[in-house]
Amino acid sequence: MLKEIIIAIQSYSKAHQFITKHRLWKWILIPGILYTLLFATGMYFFWESSNTAVTWLSGFIGVEKWLHRMQSAALSFLFLMGGMMIRIVLVFFYFSLFKYLILIIGSPVFSYLSQQTEALINGRQYEFESGPVLKDMLRGIRLALRNSLWQTVYLISILILSFLPIIGWITPVIAIFVEGYYYGFSMLDYSCQRHKLSPSASIAYISQHKGLAIGNGLIFYLLHFVPILAPSYAVIAATISLYHQNLE
Repeated sequence: MLKEIIIAIQSYSKAHQFITKHRLWKWILIPGILYTLLFATGMYFFWESSNTAVTWLSGFIGVEKWLHRMQSAALSFLFLMGGMMIRIVLVFFYFSLFKYLILIIGSPVFSYLSQQTEALINGRQYEFESGPVLKDMLRGIRLALRNSLWQTVYLISILILSFLPIIGWITPVIAIFVEGYYYGFSMLDYSCQRHKLSPSASIAYISQHKGLAIGNGLIFYLLHFVPILAPSYAVIAATISLYHQNLE
């Protein structure tokens, strides 16, 4: 799996070279600007609401009063770290919901961009056809709903784990790998559906190549320091990473 993660990470460098060579910047900037605006606005409101939720829960169960009576710096530190971990996991939960909304709204653009990438690699000119793209969009929505259900189950389990002292500190790491896998899954599926893999076959194939999905998703997260690049770079990198794989 480590080898596949490295391949997926290297694909982002190849994606940048590919975008520059074929002058695909309009497919980066237009979706990227919309994505950045939606992401920044949603993240602000969710972070504020998560702070309110954690503060209310802490007051409701009487943690602050109990810590004040105990007057223990070690206990205060443990609960402070626990609160931070809970907030981070809640942000991942929001990010998960936001991600699927973007995938559903942007699926026609992402599907087209993946098809265009493979066509250019093969030296062909891809002609846009609305029928297949709309069909792919419906497939993407079905898989997005399926993945969101499973991911929600995992994230709720991780959220429960985050309440445990010390052990809960590793939950953000677990959460980001889960998030990375499912985001990478969606990006890889554009290539799988183009090669006529059924949804069940696509799920089975990507499950056997988890490293490609995780690597793609992890770099996607890092790209949020420059979020305008994140979605389209992820699509192109995923297409490139699967190009030489046997998808038949």
